[in-house]
Formats: sequence, structure tokens, C-alpha cells
Amino acid sequence: MPSRPRVGVLAVQGAFREHQAMLSTAGADAVLVRTPAALSDIAGLVVPGGESTTLRIVAGDSGLLEAIRAARAGGMPMLGTCAGLIALADGIADGDTPLVGGLDVTVARNAYGSQVASFEAMVDVLGFGDGPCEGVFIRAPRIIRTGPAVEVLASFQGDPVVVRQDGLLGVAFHPELTDDSRFHRWLVERARRYAAGRTNQTMEDSRVRA
Repeated sequence: MPSRPRVGVLAVQGAFREHQAMLSTAGADAVLVRTPAALSDIAGLVVPGGESTTLRIVAGDSGLLEAIRAARAGGMPMLGTCAGLIALADGIADGDTPLVGGLDVTVARNAYGSQVASFEAMVDVLGFGDGPCEGVFIRAPRIIRTGPAVEVLASFQGDPVVVRQDGLLGVAFHPELTDDSRFHRWLVERARRYAAGRTNQTMEDSRVRA
């Protein structure tokens, strides 16, 4: 099993450098992803915040969105923060079509207020063992529906803000702007397992061909 799995950060907008640094701290070989071809060399992906509309235009025109959808369908673990959560959501409240999908949730964009209404709050997170975490909410999406297969790991003012479904983790705030790497550590561990499984499958395929 690889000790430092290669994990990518979608680098078209947002705080991708901060995500890259946090992944490195969490034990990954962290790389920036700007082309569809780069996805074949990684075992996990962070989709950062920013503008979901910009992501649709920039990543859509380059073929990245289609490649990310294919990687997600193939089981690659992913972490989406803020607009990245919107990208992973199956539903968007204003009726826009999903970007990547996979998380059975519906989100409302910018539901916690505008840029000037940004705030920080302590959030209790279940299942990660580190106690409360600092949530930096910047034009954050609100999760207004969760499907039956979705685990709600944290809520704020009654609304889910951290959700997980299989190998997808969605976070409404910006953990990369804090010193708390628990979500990135989760992704690194999932990427390690994914890479090991992919290696085992390649070895099995080689035996069959032999």
C-alpha cells in the first residue's frame, strides 16, 4: 500500500495552494490538476471553493468536468469544499444541472449570505475524533436535502454542513483556511486504499493476460 498516495487538487480557482499544503501535511504527494490527463495519475481529488458557475465554464470547456465525473464513477475518493460541495451535489436548488454529482444532496448557493456576511463558527463533527472544528463560512452553500445513503457528520444551526456518501465528502465551509487537517487526512487515507485496490487489480489483470 503506497505510504504517500498522490492526491490532486483541482486548480482552476479557489484556495488550491492551501489545499495542496494541507494534503502534504496530511501525508499525500499533493499535485495540482489542470488537465483531464492529470486525473489518471492520482488516487484522490479535492474540488476547492470559488464560483460554481466559473467551475462549470472553465472546467467544462477543458473537458475536466467530464473526466472528473468518470473518475468519480470509477470510485475515486473526493473532497468538495464550499463550491466543491456544490459540484459534488446531485441537486442545486435554483434548478441548475449538477456539475459532477455523486452526493445525494440538494444545495442552495450562497445561502449563508454574501461575501461581507462571511463568518467563523465552531462546528462539532462526528466520526473524526478530534472534537469541534473551526468552520470558515464564505458565501457558503446550505444543504437543504439529504438522501437516505448520506451520513450527516456535522450540522450548524440545524442544517448539515459536513456530509459523506461512500468515497465522497462534502464540506460547506473552508477547512483549508484553518490548521485543522482532519478532512484532508480522511481523503488521504481513502486515496491510499483506492491506490492499493487499483494496484491489485492491475496485478490481477496481468496474471490473466499471462
